[in-house]
Amino acid sequence: MDQDVKVSQGTGDRDGAEFPENGRITVDLGALADNWRTLAAQLSGGARCGAAVKADGYGLGAGEATRTLWRAGCRSFFVATPQEGARLREDLALVGPEATEAEIYVLNGLYSGAAPAYSRHGLRPVLASPADVAEWADHARRTDAPCPAALHVDTGISRLGLSPDEARAVAASGFCPALVISHLACADMPGNPMNDRQLGRFRELAGLFPDARKSLANSAGIFLGPEYHFDLARPGIALYGSQASANEESLLKTVVTLEARILQVHPLKKGDTIGYGAAFAAERDMQVAMVAAGYADGYMRRAGSASGQPGARAWLAGHYLPVLGRVSMDMTAFDVTNVPMDKAVPGALVELFGPHVSVDETAACAGTIGYEFLTSLGARFARRYLPDTAAGTAPLSDAAN
Repeated sequence: MDQDVKVSQGTGDRDGAEFPENGRITVDLGALADNWRTLAAQLSGGARCGAAVKADGYGLGAGEATRTLWRAGCRSFFVATPQEGARLREDLALVGPEATEAEIYVLNGLYSGAAPAYSRHGLRPVLASPADVAEWADHARRTDAPCPAALHVDTGISRLGLSPDEARAVAASGFCPALVISHLACADMPGNPMNDRQLGRFRELAGLFPDARKSLANSAGIFLGPEYHFDLARPGIALYGSQASANEESLLKTVVTLEARILQVHPLKKGDTIGYGAAFAAERDMQVAMVAAGYADGYMRRAGSASGQPGARAWLAGHYLPVLGRVSMDMTAFDVTNVPMDKAVPGALVELFGPHVSVDETAACAGTIGYEFLTSLGARFARRYLPDTAAGTAPLSDAAN
């Protein structure tokens, strides 16, 4: 194996290094960096490109992802929780002292009573209520030191954020955020009128803070056009190779490949059923491979099939493999009838999604989205990181993060 390729066993198996891998997640850090560069190049008017690395880098390992993105040129990162932010600050320290200038924004806002801890770790809360603003402003006065923060204004998604009246009151108080953000509800539907309504509201509310940078576009928002880019975009899912919008160009690369080992291959006779509920009955003689991935690993139960109702599919040796029957906790059956006998053998790795079967296709078969599949990947998979050769640096850690 290439010495620059870092591999770790799944975190759910403490003694996993003694055994062959049950399955693996391969993360192409070069593709991740290229996707960031592609998204950054699409931003007009001098807008910067940040990165959302919450939920452990969308399930792929926040440490490796963040260090790769830093080397590619990213300087602004978005996490969900302060705990994620503190870990991210430690991960960036491995790059070198220059990485201390990275901006880390905590999207869940300011946790009451934790303002000193945010400052200790160099975190910027995304303030979402008048109480948040008051507590952070008081903390800044007491420390008599720069305490930059973002301000979240609600423009229509009705989750977190200040109402228009609250935003006006905060502006009148003289509070000066470093960044004003809002979040689009329907950016993945380019023709939805909600996008234009939110854009207009954001222009109005962000304009109350003329000295602050502005950020509205998530992954899908980037593809809505330059008017949505403002000063800082914050792509997430598009970085990791999943489709964010119907407007998305096919310039982004596959970042993650999920593979699992074949446990057994056996015949299924015409009329035989397989799996729980006998949901699938063979209409012909078949060869079946039992693969070591199930819903406990994040390969969702809804991806299964039934007679007359197809499910997801996998890939092996130039052939697509339909799921047969229900997905179980620890294994899934696939049709390998057309695969050469010397390829469909115990121990062979089957691609569950990756370059041949996209995560979006697999997710759609399960009635969900790529976000859920990526962030649900289980701890029993080994992690394999391919280096970003353009950066000239191998991954710094072999931990699964």
